[in-house]
Amino acid sequence: MGRSFVKMQNSVSSGIGKGTAVEFAQLGAHLALTGRNQENLQTTAKACVEAGTPQDKILLVTGDICDEQVQKNLVEQTIQKFGRIDVLVNNAGISQRAATIETTDMAEYDRVMNVNVRSVVALTQLCVPHLTETKGAIVNVSSVNGIRS
Repeated sequence: MGRSFVKMQNSVSSGIGKGTAVEFAQLGAHLALTGRNQENLQTTAKACVEAGTPQDKILLVTGDICDEQVQKNLVEQTIQKFGRIDVLVNNAGISQRAATIETTDMAEYDRVMNVNVRSVVALTQLCVPHLTETKGAIVNVSSVNGIRS
């Protein structure tokens, strides 16, 4: 990569998020990672260390990305530890596999929208000033459910 950069990513406990974090670790990124499951975050951090990012260049923030305080803490702690944000990866997402428009209750709808949309907008708003400064990038991960009616 040629330069040190800070990648901040939400939901890295497993799957695409974990794979993306490991890929950035192989590129030499400093990582700020978040997810709800502390044990899975530790596993991801270990995989990132094995891929090349030193342990002291990994920040873990455990919590629900829908929680505004978790969002603020993630950004503030990232800036405090690394002094910058170069890449934001919005990766958190949930779905309701068996539900249809006829069977989805509004509480479940709100939960899905809070994770998949509201948290992305809120975290992006918090990061934009830092990303503007570093001429950074935002990556929004979606799924095939994004085109499901």
